[in-house]
Amino acid sequence: MLLEGFLALNPPQGFRAELVEGDIVVTPPPDGDHEKYISRIVRQVIKHSRTDMDFSENKGLRLRSGDACPENHVIPDVIFAPLASDLFGGAGPWMPLDGVAMVVEVTAGNLRKDRELKRRCYARGGVALYLLLDRDTAQTTLFGSPGKDDYREHHTRPLGRPVTLPAPFAFELETTDLL
Repeated sequence: MLLEGFLALNPPQGFRAELVEGDIVVTPPPDGDHEKYISRIVRQVIKHSRTDMDFSENKGLRLRSGDACPENHVIPDVIFAPLASDLFGGAGPWMPLDGVAMVVEVTAGNLRKDRELKRRCYARGGVALYLLLDRDTAQTTLFGSPGKDDYREHHTRPLGRPVTLPAPFAFELETTDLL
């Protein structure tokens, strides 16, 4: 019943509705700094990644949930996938995460959602890399090696210090212009 109600939602333009661990979360449109950070990250990945990457902003993903909750429906700020996979072509509004190389979240408002809830959702779903840009702490954290309910590895760096993105990206993501 909850899933059907969620899927029937029609949030106002610019708002995002997500179903995360049994809770419906509605997020207002992002501010300019949020979009600046996303733009800077996307630009670097497209320019420097060893594997040609495609990206999507605000694309819905279906992920396994914990306990008896309905399937999670989350919308990362950015999803990266190898260009050769053509992952986004023909995908519906809520696609499975098969082939996703990395998701990116920039904190805004509901910090627990990005820091904890979505992190566990991505790990449980097997997303290889989760990059969290935490504006409140001025840090980036790269999570890797997904486990059953969380990531087994994480590397946190202050903004202004590069973040090493492993294969298939294989480059240093600069964060100086995010200060």
